[in-house]
Amino acid sequence: MIFEIGQTASLTKTILEKDVYLFAEISGDINSIHVNKAAAEKSIFKKQVAHGFLVGSLISAVLGTKLPGEGTILLEEKMKFLKPVFIGDTVTAQVMVEEVVNTAKGVIRLVSTAVNQNNEIVIEGYVIAKVPEQKGDLPFK
Repeated sequence: MIFEIGQTASLTKTILEKDVYLFAEISGDINSIHVNKAAAEKSIFKKQVAHGFLVGSLISAVLGTKLPGEGTILLEEKMKFLKPVFIGDTVTAQVMVEEVVNTAKGVIRLVSTAVNQNNEIVIEGYVIAKVPEQKGDLPFK
């Protein structure tokens, strides 16, 4: 695959209650705002909120499966969590190639965002990634 500045890829997922509970189990983050409906109702959000890193992991899924794709190595990531994501929200994670950081080593910088079904940005940030090895060709245009 040849990578070009401005190239994008995305993935859309509806966050289900089971996703939140499975993520809590896997991560160990059992903060009541995520896993306790009664406690979450007393919070500033008034209902359960999905884990920020659960939503952020959708960005990772785009990186590892679409752009740059299989074999991608994540070197650095920054995420700003701008709005909560609730159970039942549909989130689209997107990455866009912004810059070739190091052509010789195959390192690129991508802008990352996640938006909800109302087209509100819930996460924004960037990723520095090493792209999968190419058969002798530089993977940049």
